[in-house]
Amino acid sequence: MKKLLIIGVAFGLAISSCDNINSKLDSKKESSFLAQMLGSESSGDVFSGTIAEGSFIPVSKMHTARAAHTATLLKDGTVLVCGGFAGSTNSLSSAELYNPTSKSFTKLNDLNTSRVSHSATLLPNGKILIAGGYDGNSLFTTEIYDPETKVFSHGPNMNTARYGHTATPLNDGRILFTGGVGSGWTFLSSSEIYDIGANQFRPAGSMTVARESHTATLLKNGNVLITGGHRDRRENITVYSSAEIYDSKSNRFSETGALNLPRHKHDAILLSDGKVLVNGGADSRDSLYSSAEIYDPGTAKFTSISNLNFPRFKHKETSVLLSDNNVLIGGGSDKAEIYNFKTGNFSPLQGSMGATRLFSCSTLLDNGEVLITGGYDENIRAISGASLFVKK
Repeated sequence: MKKLLIIGVAFGLAISSCDNINSKLDSKKESSFLAQMLGSESSGDVFSGTIAEGSFIPVSKMHTARAAHTATLLKDGTVLVCGGFAGSTNSLSSAELYNPTSKSFTKLNDLNTSRVSHSATLLPNGKILIAGGYDGNSLFTTEIYDPETKVFSHGPNMNTARYGHTATPLNDGRILFTGGVGSGWTFLSSSEIYDIGANQFRPAGSMTVARESHTATLLKNGNVLITGGHRDRRENITVYSSAEIYDSKSNRFSETGALNLPRHKHDAILLSDGKVLVNGGADSRDSLYSSAEIYDPGTAKFTSISNLNFPRFKHKETSVLLSDNNVLIGGGSDKAEIYNFKTGNFSPLQGSMGATRLFSCSTLLDNGEVLITGGYDENIRAISGASLFVKK
């Protein structure tokens, strides 16, 4: 059980299903239990409906196996991969750069601080702001990556130490940070704004509840939709069906329509019509969901739609909007699928990505391909492998 506790802390998770069922469950049994949860439904042996077009092409492995890292597209088309967790008790300080021409990774200088469950956001000036995370303690430090010098420099401190938070670029260039876990397993309702002009963080309004493992999606009107998540852990965990809106003009949060199911460790993405697709996740016992729903900002309501082909969780920010308005969903399982924007249905992609990818990253490249990096498998082993999704 010690291994599970370490991983739960490092990823900023509420130790849920395995902890709730048996507080003495050891790491081997925990791995077996997780594999069972991800087993028969996600085997992919029998498909209903059509097979989506597209395939995965393996590329060179990363220099470091990692999960709960970040992979951020730079303005020159390369991808900055940094931090994460490699399956030991330590978070990672290593970083590397993916080159889409050579389809390979190059080592970079290390981060100034090792961190997992942090955020990395492209700034209007082309630099990357890396914020928060966990290194044995919740972090309020930040650093800025300069693609010209390939150096990480210290940035301004956040107002609140946090990991497992969200970071959402706003239309005016500011970045909204919400929730997460603070020092001493404090679940946060607070938010703050990074002002690139002043190069500092300013307090923003508080969410209606404390949230971690939630999502934050920028809407077309410039506001931000916050969905689900949880607070507390183990037998005290509360998973939310509630959602709220951050008003970028008033700097305040207010409740909006509720999800049809309480869910955390899920994903959400803005569609081309301005609605938001919410998919997967789990309940308070980490029973995986294959359900999905759509949020309509016009009605402020969530509507259930057809199910995913594979239940999946721990896949935040791995849903990618493609150029044809469809959505690739490639995290939280060893199988990927496509949401068809026109039909509203999910179709599986043929074949497997080789391993269940929990806490992996999906990055849309300038050429329309999607780079999928790392994650950990059902045996809690971090993955160094990377793949490209290519449309046929």
